[in-house]
Amino acid sequence: MSGPSPLTSRVAAIRRFSRFFTGAVGVLHEHLYDSRFSLTEARVLYELAQRPGLTATDIGQELGLDSGYLSRVLRQFTADGLLRRDRSQSDGRQTMLTLTEAGRAAFAPLETASAQEISALLAPLPDPAQAALVGAMGQIETLLGNAASRPWLMRQPRPGDIGWVVSRHGALYAEEYQFDAQFEALVAKVAGAFLEANDPSCERCWIAERDGVNVGSIFLVRAHAETAKLRLLLVEPSARGAGIGRRLVAECVGFARQVGYQRVVLWTNDILTAARHLYVEAGFKLVKRVPHRDFGPEMVGEDWELVLR
Repeated sequence: MSGPSPLTSRVAAIRRFSRFFTGAVGVLHEHLYDSRFSLTEARVLYELAQRPGLTATDIGQELGLDSGYLSRVLRQFTADGLLRRDRSQSDGRQTMLTLTEAGRAAFAPLETASAQEISALLAPLPDPAQAALVGAMGQIETLLGNAASRPWLMRQPRPGDIGWVVSRHGALYAEEYQFDAQFEALVAKVAGAFLEANDPSCERCWIAERDGVNVGSIFLVRAHAETAKLRLLLVEPSARGAGIGRRLVAECVGFARQVGYQRVVLWTNDILTAARHLYVEAGFKLVKRVPHRDFGPEMVGEDWELVLR
């Protein structure tokens, strides 16, 4: 007799996780955080507090709420002085919803209590485990939602970031392309050289971060007086599709122009199709191809060049 199908097992795993997570976060209270608001009412308040000028349709679609039930909630908020309704200036058929000062005051304790509860959930975990947890949640959100809607920032590296670059390159390229340890050794060599002797006036590393978790990297290093080399571009799978790779490449090229380089070169491999697409978009031209097996699988190494004008 055959066992359960993969889909059946996956459905069971997701249901099990849902029960666990609901219990861990503690959202199954009749009234959230001992307030007078139900969980659904608190969710509506949250949307209104974070995104002023929504319509009832916006909220209903975002939260998947029945329109009749949502209308009753909004009427009660209006009667309680928590909600203001204004006719849209751009479309007179639409009514824009905005929390009043009383509405924001009512929401504030919920926001504080929620932050405290999540902080208490994270506090027992060491920092790497917190980062791993947030990263896993980001992966879930990306697979089931819209990655492009989540904000991210780009910054200079902090202590520990370069080690993260080496670790993630080794792990991701092994998982996605079956690269062996020689690739991680190469990344470690490049990253170590940057740490040991980079010149900030003409060499940089940028780290992309989202929700406090590193999700991308890129380096620009000096090849010689007129030529810079782009190295170690990486975007985490959970953050792809949000334009992070494109922005990292653009920042790298922009800095090269700013400090007076005449060209930017890079070396990549033909199987890295997403990265190659970004390089083409940025104006790089393919100048050389050499087959190799330096990292295990057969591939073609490629030299690319961008002439700066």
